[in-house]
Amino acid sequence: MENRKNAKELRVIAEGIRLITLQELEGFGAGHIGGAMSIVETLAVLYGSEMRCDPSNPNWEGRDRLVLSKGHAGPALYATLSLKGFFPKEMLSELNQGGGRLPSHVDRNKTPGVDMTTGALGQGISAAIGMALGCRMNKSDSLTYLIVGDGECNEGQIWEGAIFAAAHKLDNLITFVDWNKQQLDGFTKDVLDMGDIGDKFRSFGWFVQTVNGHDTDEILDAVLAAKAHKGSPSVIVLDTIKGYGTFAAGVEGNHHMSLTKEQMEEAIKKVSEKLEEARAAVAYERHVDEKSTAAPVADEPKPAVEEADDNV
Repeated sequence: MENRKNAKELRVIAEGIRLITLQELEGFGAGHIGGAMSIVETLAVLYGSEMRCDPSNPNWEGRDRLVLSKGHAGPALYATLSLKGFFPKEMLSELNQGGGRLPSHVDRNKTPGVDMTTGALGQGISAAIGMALGCRMNKSDSLTYLIVGDGECNEGQIWEGAIFAAAHKLDNLITFVDWNKQQLDGFTKDVLDMGDIGDKFRSFGWFVQTVNGHDTDEILDAVLAAKAHKGSPSVIVLDTIKGYGTFAAGVEGNHHMSLTKEQMEEAIKKVSEKLEEARAAVAYERHVDEKSTAAPVADEPKPAVEEADDNV
């Protein structure tokens, strides 16, 4: 794709999404911080590099589609859509506000860029399968992406969908399982241990990959492999930490939390620093690339201070 980004550029996008998500939640004082933070890198890869979409025309028929089945992670998707240009950043202040356009769980009738209303866990896979099957019937090459939670995989509807998608060889469906090991009621191994989720999808006939869900490079490679795979649907199991990059990382009760001013100020400060580091890494890489491709000037000696300047 013409807009494909490298790992350093995707890290900038990811830290930008994480920062804006925190700012949204700070404004409301509470929210679904855990499950939002664990999918940030995946959203960065999809909207920063791989998804075909048009912010000026959210309902464009030729677009790729995303079903965020774990709809409580809406704050991260809202931050992403805002960065992509689907709506102005000022609209982010409407998170969870009565009559606002950014509800606690995503709603396609309220938010530009949201392809499916979700929140009742387990149901998103059915909608995503319908989209993928419909695109095939319409001879469209659009892809459907689906994000489900690991706790959500307790739902039988997930596995009914897995059977159907494999039976119909829906290779235009790419699913992500956010394997952050926690759900609303506790740790997944204690609530209802699913064992190896990847193996379960594999036994249903899916193409399975497992990656570090906080490594944009690994996620990008897995998406490219899934796109290239033919004959069956794909699932990418994201090994993540719920609440990653914040004070909520891995703590109990981080599905939905009340957030103190001190917690949020410290988290925003740390993520802002990471964002600046990521931007500096991109700027340095571009500087090196520009110097390596610049044509040398014939018979002109290099300045004696050049090496020192490079180390500034």
